[in-house]
Amino acid sequence: MEAAARSVAHVEFYFDPMCPWAYQTAVWIRRVRELTDLEITWRFFSLEEINRPDGKRHPWERSLAYGWTPMRVAAWLRRIDMTLCDRWYEVIGKALHVDGRRFYDRDVALELLAEIGAPSNSWDDALADPTTHDDVRADHDEAVHRYGGFGVPIIVFPDGKAVFGPVVVPAPSGQDALRLWDLTILYATIPGLYEIKTPKTRDDLAAIAGAFRPYLDAREWQTIQTPAP
Repeated sequence: MEAAARSVAHVEFYFDPMCPWAYQTAVWIRRVRELTDLEITWRFFSLEEINRPDGKRHPWERSLAYGWTPMRVAAWLRRIDMTLCDRWYEVIGKALHVDGRRFYDRDVALELLAEIGAPSNSWDDALADPTTHDDVRADHDEAVHRYGGFGVPIIVFPDGKAVFGPVVVPAPSGQDALRLWDLTILYATIPGLYEIKTPKTRDDLAAIAGAFRPYLDAREWQTIQTPAP
């Protein structure tokens, strides 16, 4: 494998904090960052919007939406400092997907914002500002219309090539994290390559269900999935 693969210095990472798959990939990409000094720009994608049943309200039309509302806070924090956006996604992701806590509950959110040292007014001011809807929607629309996004995680490389995934549970660390990073970069260089997928055995599904148990117990929504185009 080419050593030059790790020379990529920057990626954009689209996420929805509701998604357990994106959470695992985010854990992995942060480990890659620690080992390579990778720069990550965090961007937003809405599963509530992409999977919205006909006749249901858009997430920006609701007073509280499970993923959309915390992403509005992330957008408000991103205007201040990308690191705050990063830390917000990190702590809310851990809250739901590891600790089984509902990060979209205001009291939980305020506790998590204090944990990362965000301004104490972050939650209320972000939700009082209608332009945070615009920030989230702009990212989501770009993912859908420019990159063909249908879910997350999506990683976009500096040359504009977008990759869905890698979908990996649990998130690898150390040399395994770097090997997967090399593989992901090389994957993105092959013209016409759209998918490599590992079939899941019953044991695989059981292991995934175990890893996702906090999320499955805490969530208040049903899984709806729009298939890849």
